[in-house]
Amino acid sequence: VQLQASGGGLVQAGDSLTLSCAASGRTSSMAHMGWFRQTPGKEREFVAAIRWTTGSIFYADSVKGRFTISRDNAKDTVYLQMNSLKPEDTGVYSCAARRNPYSTVSYTRGYDYWGQGTMVTVSS
Repeated sequence: VQLQASGGGLVQAGDSLTLSCAASGRTSSMAHMGWFRQTPGKEREFVAAIRWTTGSIFYADSVKGRFTISRDNAKDTVYLQMNSLKPEDTGVYSCAARRNPYSTVSYTRGYDYWGQGTMVTVSS
């Protein structure tokens, strides 16, 4: 599975931004697709995930109510709609996919495939 993320940019606090992650290859093997972010000096952190077949959704507490993850199975694409952005949302956002549906969705090492990151910068 190959993942291609896009949509990052520079925005002001309170603005919105939508990230996209297009998957190709053996997408039928995917159980979950997720978004993670990382800032310098910090570990990569979980943002959101979606079960590819059922659409079950999971969010980090820090983004609940502001971010929305969704998928388009026909396009093999997952989206992350980010509203009310804050400076602390700044980071490199990466999409990921995993085959195992049973481990904790926020566990970074549980993901088998990673796309390149896209930078999101939120200015105050």
